[in-house]
Amino acid sequence: MTETSLTQIEDFIGSSLLLASAIHRVLEESAFREAVGRDLTESQLKLLRLLNLSESHTLGEVSAFLGVSNAAASKAVDKLVSRMLLRRTEGEKDRRAIRLTLTDPARRILAAYDAALQRKLKEVFGRFSAKELLDATEILNCFTSRILCNEDPKEGDCLQCGMYFPERCVREQAGGCCHYQSRRGGKKES
Repeated sequence: MTETSLTQIEDFIGSSLLLASAIHRVLEESAFREAVGRDLTESQLKLLRLLNLSESHTLGEVSAFLGVSNAAASKAVDKLVSRMLLRRTEGEKDRRAIRLTLTDPARRILAAYDAALQRKLKEVFGRFSAKELLDATEILNCFTSRILCNEDPKEGDCLQCGMYFPERCVREQAGGCCHYQSRRGGKKES
C-alpha cells in the first residue's frame, strides 16, 4: 500500500465538503422551499423534526440537541407555539418540566417536507445501484468513525445524527459518547 499524500487527503476532504454542501443546498433546501416556502426557517423545521422523533421533549432536550442555551431554545419554541405548530404543557409534578409536542399543522408540514425530500432523493440517488450506495455508505461511515476516534470524547458539538439515524449515534458507534444525550442528562437506550 502506498503512503497517502497530504494533497490526496485535502482533495478527499474538499470532495466530502462539496458533497455535504450539495446535499444540503440542492436537495434539502430545495425540498424545504417546495414544502415549506417562507412559512418557517430551516432551524424551525429542524426543531420540528427533532420533536417528531418521539412523543414529546423537554426544553432542556431541545437546547441540548440544538447546542444553544435554554433561553435561546425557549425563544425558538415560543415562536412555534405562537404559530400553533407546537403545544407546550407543564409537568404534573413539576411545573418547570415543560413538555413539547407537535400539533397537527406541524405534522402536515413535516409530511410535506418528507415527501418533497424523498422525491428529490429518488430523483438524484435513483441513478446509482444499491451496491454503489452501500459501498459509499460503508466508506463514509468508516471515515466518520476514524475521525471521531481521534476526537476528545468530552469535546465537540452534537453532530445531530439523530435527525438521520434516530436509533443510533455515530459518536457512540465510534466508541465515544453522544453529546446530545450527555447534555440532556440521559443515556440513549439500547
